[in-house]
Amino acid sequence: MRIGELASRANVSVRSVRYYEEQGLLTSTRSPSGQRHYTDGEAERVTFIQRLYAAGLSSRTIAELLPCVDTPSEENSDAALERMALERERLSTHIADLVRTRATLDALMATARAHRENVGTTTAG
Repeated sequence: MRIGELASRANVSVRSVRYYEEQGLLTSTRSPSGQRHYTDGEAERVTFIQRLYAAGLSSRTIAELLPCVDTPSEENSDAALERMALERERLSTHIADLVRTRATLDALMATARAHRENVGTTTAG
């Protein structure tokens, strides 16, 4: 199938398909005129790649995980699980940082509200 059909089947843009190929996440063959051609299985692969992106993984991390899909083995599965655990820890740390940042913003907003109330009572008198 050609790139437009793959994009349509996988519900992504043609630009995304090209990007995945540039990142080494997807492969195609070329026709004599240079058009990309993909197998039917590539639509499932693109959908899987989308799920990995939705999980917050980078293209580099996804490339590290794909050997588990392409050549399943205990070693590849263990490596993929270890990599996903590292990514989960990274996300957990980021979430904790965001929670602290939100708490700081909440405190600033409380201070601003208190200041606003004082300004209102000072000018009213």
